[in-house]
Amino acid sequence: MGQLQRQRVAQLATLYVVLCSCLTIELSSAQQQPKLEIYPKQEVQRKPVGKPLILTCRPTVPDQTLVTDLQWKDNMNNTILPKPTGRNHPPMYTETLPGESLGLMISSLSSEMGGQYYCTASYANTEILQTSVTIKTYVAITWTNAPENQFPILGDDYVVKCEVKADPNPTIDWLRNGDPIRTDSKHVVQTHGLLIRDVAETDDGIYTCRAAVIETGELLERTIRVEVYIGPVITHLPATLEAVEGKPFAANCTATGKPVPEISWIKDSVQLNVANADRFKVDAQTGLLTISSVTQEDYDTYTCIAKNAAGVVDQKTKLNVLVRPSVYELYNVTGVSGKEIAITCRSKGRPAPAITFRRWGTEQQYTAGVQIDDERITLEQYFDEERGESTGTLRIARSQRTDDGLYQCIASNKGDTAYKTGHIAVEFPPDFSHMKELPPVFSWEQRMANLSCLAMGIPNATIEWRWNGRNIKDLYDTNLKIEGTGPRSDLIVHPVTRQYYSAYKCIATNIHGSAEHDMQLKEARVPDFVSAAVPRQLTATTITFDIRGPATELGLPILAFSVQYKEALNPDWSTALNRSWSPDSPYIVEGLRPQTMYSFRFAARNQVGLGNWGVNQQQSTPRRSAPEEPKPLHSPVQNDKEEPVVVSPYSDHFELRWGVPADNGEPIDRYQIKYCPGVKMAGTWHELENRCNTVEVVETTSYQMSDLSGNTYYRIELKAHNAIGYSSPASIIMKTTRGIDVIQVAERQVLSSAAIVGIAVGGVLLLLFIVDLLCCVTVHMGVMAAMCRKAKRSPSEIDDEAKLGSGQLVKEPPPSPLPLPPPVKLGGSPVTSPLDEKEPLRTPTGSLKQNSTIEFDGRFVHSRSGEIIGKNSAV
Repeated sequence: MGQLQRQRVAQLATLYVVLCSCLTIELSSAQQQPKLEIYPKQEVQRKPVGKPLILTCRPTVPDQTLVTDLQWKDNMNNTILPKPTGRNHPPMYTETLPGESLGLMISSLSSEMGGQYYCTASYANTEILQTSVTIKTYVAITWTNAPENQFPILGDDYVVKCEVKADPNPTIDWLRNGDPIRTDSKHVVQTHGLLIRDVAETDDGIYTCRAAVIETGELLERTIRVEVYIGPVITHLPATLEAVEGKPFAANCTATGKPVPEISWIKDSVQLNVANADRFKVDAQTGLLTISSVTQEDYDTYTCIAKNAAGVVDQKTKLNVLVRPSVYELYNVTGVSGKEIAITCRSKGRPAPAITFRRWGTEQQYTAGVQIDDERITLEQYFDEERGESTGTLRIARSQRTDDGLYQCIASNKGDTAYKTGHIAVEFPPDFSHMKELPPVFSWEQRMANLSCLAMGIPNATIEWRWNGRNIKDLYDTNLKIEGTGPRSDLIVHPVTRQYYSAYKCIATNIHGSAEHDMQLKEARVPDFVSAAVPRQLTATTITFDIRGPATELGLPILAFSVQYKEALNPDWSTALNRSWSPDSPYIVEGLRPQTMYSFRFAARNQVGLGNWGVNQQQSTPRRSAPEEPKPLHSPVQNDKEEPVVVSPYSDHFELRWGVPADNGEPIDRYQIKYCPGVKMAGTWHELENRCNTVEVVETTSYQMSDLSGNTYYRIELKAHNAIGYSSPASIIMKTTRGIDVIQVAERQVLSSAAIVGIAVGGVLLLLFIVDLLCCVTVHMGVMAAMCRKAKRSPSEIDDEAKLGSGQLVKEPPPSPLPLPPPVKLGGSPVTSPLDEKEPLRTPTGSLKQNSTIEFDGRFVHSRSGEIIGKNSAV
């Protein structure tokens, strides 16, 4: 068995050696056989037409130097020449390449170049080498008519173009948005495209044309965007347009379509595109036609043309030019009261304007025909359309004085409105109705009197004066002087005797008539006795009176009331004190002593002087007592059903203010304030006693309540106190606002603006003090010098000053012939009512009482002490 295996191994080894020897012999023989090789090595080269091509012929020989005459022959067995020098290349040429190879260069392959090509060479001049390659051409897929954007028109049949060239012929199919399209009632796949019947807007989309050549395996796709176009449609263009001569004009021709149509305007009579004309401007996108200033020549028919890629449409319109109205005639007219007056207005324009009127200053216009609210007035209108003129006449029958004035003519048509103003003057006889209610004229003590007569009338009236039936001009009386003859005339009367206090007649005359007016000159006298003076309010130191004056005559009012008062035990009225008030002021006598009986007498004053004293009465003041109830100076801004509520503008604080009440003989030394939060339940006030606060303040009439709660009601009680006790409390309800007041404070501030101003003022005052001190020391002048001199006055000087303030009566000066001047605002504190008066005057034992006067200007009471002179002095 072992020997058999050794024999088999020996046989296999021998066979292997024989095979290796044969292979070596074959390889050596192959390497030694010369040949030509063409690269690429495929025997058949399939190439697309129009593409460049290179074929390389390479000798495979033992010795490259023995290869000669290497060349290419075309499909017609013609030798292909090498590349010539220069820039122009033939469609086919040869070129020596590195590695002793020869390349066949074809710049653009054509179908005629298909066939068999040979590469030949000579080796060692003894052996001809030759090899060949076959070039087969085909036409690659080429899009000859397949635009990437195509635009069918709405409603038409349209072929989406996709023309393809290829050899062999390709097969074509279609896709839309990735989905295949099959031939149906809507789509038909044709040779040169895709037919879409009755194109709709929904046919917009992305289409894919796909070409395939089965023989070559070539596949190519063409993406085509299809957008449906819509033909233009003119949607708005009036059949008639109206423009106003001399004014700008604009008109719209609106069209729709896809893409947006371009719009143009054509003037038909001259076939002119007005976009190129003067004064015209056309917006091709919106169709807006504008004319900067219209003329009569612009009257014509115009065509609006809308055009886009889907089509062209047009529409005609007529432009009428309107002529603005103008008023060319309107005259002022004059008539007589009671007769007819007519004012006429004429105007022109196209169309003929409508004319109406209105009174100047009113908006209401008269209507054609008889007016509903005044049948006396009629508006007549006439039109002449042929000439473009119109006339309007406003007739007023039975004219009145109130018809006098300015009248505005209004002419209007479609183009504009014109205005012109005329005047109607209504003449009438003299009239004194405006003087019927005037008071008589007064004079006294032979003062000059002026009787003024003013006559209303058109034309102006002339005036004459009569007295006791005789013309004053004919009397030549030096005490009667006439100034002016009309329409105003003044009669200056000097009543030296009582006969001049009489009636005088003013007679006014013009061309339409005359009128008379009687004027009375009366002798004025001082007022009668005061009718009554009743004490209304008593305190220990003041008495408030209600005074009812005497009957007065129209034109001679009461100017003041005066009172004299003294203690009842003093029988001498010459030592009485005086006080005067204007008629509309509170009548308050101050500075009285408690528990004292006083005598009072009253008198009234007019322009003539002070009347007789009357209404003598005695009144005692009560004993000293607690002060009167103080009155808070707050007006309620919110009311509930039971009592008023004062609303604080703040949520956490409130400033209480009050007026100083009467002290009833003892000075007020402090005020007590109590405020408690609370609520109202079922109409009853419930205070939170444990949260009440009570404070007392001195020498002030206000108090800042702090640390309050927001949106909370507080009851506040205020009492005044003197040596005798507390007054009755004044009570108010106060409500704080909701929320928390936020006060922003600067984080870093060295000095505020107020501090800086204070420092500056202090510096100025210090400088003035130093200057005044120097003046006092050097020249004995200045404020300090005056103070030093005053401190060194003698007792006699002080006594003289005290005498000036004594309670002696002052002789009344003669009355002035002129009206008394209005009240003069004097020193003192404003008081709104007797309860609001400041602390009463106190008269300690041994002090001197002084006369005083009170004036009231409608808001405040003004008091003045000392000697009484002028209109408020007492007699």
